[in-house]
Amino acid sequence: MCGRFSLFHDMEQLQKQFDMIMVDPMKVRYNIAPTQLVVTVVLEEGKRVGRSMKWGLIPSWAKDMKIAYKLINARAETIDEKPMYKELVKKRRCIILADGFYEWKREGKEKRPYRFQLKSGKPFAFAGLWNQWMQNGETLDTCTIITTKPNELVKKVHDRMPVILPPNAYEIWLHHEMQDIEYLKNLLQPYPAVEMKAFEISTLVNSPKNDHPSILESLSCVEGLWDNIFE
Repeated sequence: MCGRFSLFHDMEQLQKQFDMIMVDPMKVRYNIAPTQLVVTVVLEEGKRVGRSMKWGLIPSWAKDMKIAYKLINARAETIDEKPMYKELVKKRRCIILADGFYEWKREGKEKRPYRFQLKSGKPFAFAGLWNQWMQNGETLDTCTIITTKPNELVKKVHDRMPVILPPNAYEIWLHHEMQDIEYLKNLLQPYPAVEMKAFEISTLVNSPKNDHPSILESLSCVEGLWDNIFE
């Protein structure tokens, strides 16, 4: 599962790194929560375009927006089977930009939050699906993050992780003409643990109201120290 993440790098860097043009306003965020706006990249007329979308997919047939809370993630293993996803996999794929995500490890009655990011510190892209929801003359673009089994780093904390696509997969994932579902599903693998790092952070992250740099402060670096920390 991926239920919280961040994106606080500046727009100029994001546009250059992901070779896209951002057409919607973007706000620096340290604690993005479900149903809030996220930065996505889609392919429009052959060009990568950055758009703000609501995090939490709303199927076109839905009558109530509240379903978005239940559809913030889609399992990679079944995206071509679930009725709400299988058509989107063919024609409405996107990437969702982030520079870190959070997971919680349960210990007794407590849940300790950890931040996961690339060792390089650079932003990255989640594999996602998006849809347009129209109701009473209102049009809303919504999206979901695809998850997969965890790598060696993440599994110490959680049994799922978001799919982080390598840069050489962006074009394939975004291109509408790619219709080979098995090939696309093969892209949805756990990101290499050796290229990531993780550390425990303050429980301030538990509340989406706390959206400031202080939640990023490390309580302990866990890279390479899992055996000692989790004994």
